Amino acid sequence: MAARSRLTALLLLAAACALVAAPPSAPTRPPGAAASRTPLVVVGDVDTPIHPAAANYLKRLLSDAAKDGADLVVLRLSTPGGLLASTRDMTSAILASKVPVATFVAPSGAQAASAGFFLLLAGDVAAMAPGTNAGAAHPVGGEGQDLPKTMSEKAEQDARAFIRTLARQRGRNADKAEAAVEKSVSYTEAEAKDSGLIELVARDVNDLVGKIDGRRLSRVGGGETALALEGYRVDERPMGQMEKVLGIVSHPNVAYVLFLLGLVGLYFELSTPGAILPGVVGGISLLLALYAFSVLPVNLAGLALILFAIGLFVAEIKVVSHGLLAVGGAIALIAGSLLLFSGHGEATGYRVDLGIVVPGVIVTLAIVGLLSYKTIQLRMLPARTGPSAMLGAPARVVDGFADGVGRVQIHGEYWEAAGPPGLSRGEVVTVTRVDGMTLAVERRIG
Repeated sequence: MAARSRLTALLLLAAACALVAAPPSAPTRPPGAAASRTPLVVVGDVDTPIHPAAANYLKRLLSDAAKDGADLVVLRLSTPGGLLASTRDMTSAILASKVPVATFVAPSGAQAASAGFFLLLAGDVAAMAPGTNAGAAHPVGGEGQDLPKTMSEKAEQDARAFIRTLARQRGRNADKAEAAVEKSVSYTEAEAKDSGLIELVARDVNDLVGKIDGRRLSRVGGGETALALEGYRVDERPMGQMEKVLGIVSHPNVAYVLFLLGLVGLYFELSTPGAILPGVVGGISLLLALYAFSVLPVNLAGLALILFAIGLFVAEIKVVSHGLLAVGGAIALIAGSLLLFSGHGEATGYRVDLGIVVPGVIVTLAIVGLLSYKTIQLRMLPARTGPSAMLGAPARVVDGFADGVGRVQIHGEYWEAAGPPGLSRGEVVTVTRVDGMTLAVERRIG
């Protein structure tokens, strides 16, 4: 028994030593539990007028944020407004975004005027920095001018309905929002917060994220999302310089001017070959205009009329029509310019203003008319090369005409010649006829 007791004690002691020596086991993780990750906040900027390039940028920003698993997109706004059609595209993208979007008028001194006010109200969270303002969203023309009465009423009613549905969708003050459209009311950040148009005022992105961390958001598609942003990291994705430049180019007025400039440049190069510069400038302008047309709703009939007009101008140089082709080209150019962006509603902003069309057409017709006039003048000048250019021209005898045949020099060239006998070397004669490679000459009188 004693031996058995000693053996049991030794076994217990060995087991205890093994337990002490064994490394501590890793804590167990519940099945399916994922490792913790850092919340991602994507920050984008719309600091240009609202145009198709800005809409494409925002769509790409939201799509990439969703693919990257972002927890929040902060869209900084600093814009004077822009095209209502592009604004609708951008608000639709914000409302349909899988990632919550916080629209933020920043930095201090920035504004979200006109179309930018619609973007501000479209966000899941709307915020403004101190010293900013938003509103003044009454619809106007592409250059900020007042619209005609009937057109203005239609545009205003459409914009009022648009802003009401945005505000109600996000639970904001629809009456105050509508006043910005109806009466062009503008709000400071404090006024916007007190009026229920925005949720909070924040100094910067970090302050904004800190204030909305843990907030529950009602999504447009249904359900709620709780923002868990503790320990977040920020990924800045601003609009590129090329996108900003293309945004300017894609404005209807700019696109139209570039298109006319491109056509006139190429027309100048074709009518006066070798000028080079007009062809280069025209080619670049035309390519930029074609890019703008790829993002703008172009009326193909208007575009075809403008191209037809240029064709008629070219034909006027080649065919004697006593100006009929030029008149037809002018009519086609004016009609095409007016139709170029037509059929899409005046309130969309996709329209070339008459203040651009009229001067553009006048300048284009003036340039084409001047080039056509110069071309006709050149045609009326006597020929300077070839056999016809030598008729009546003086030539100098280089070999005597003892038997009525000799050689003369004309335009720096030596020609066999036939003329009256007795012409002496150095004498000046007149060319009367060209027979193949032989010139007929006679003594020069006077």
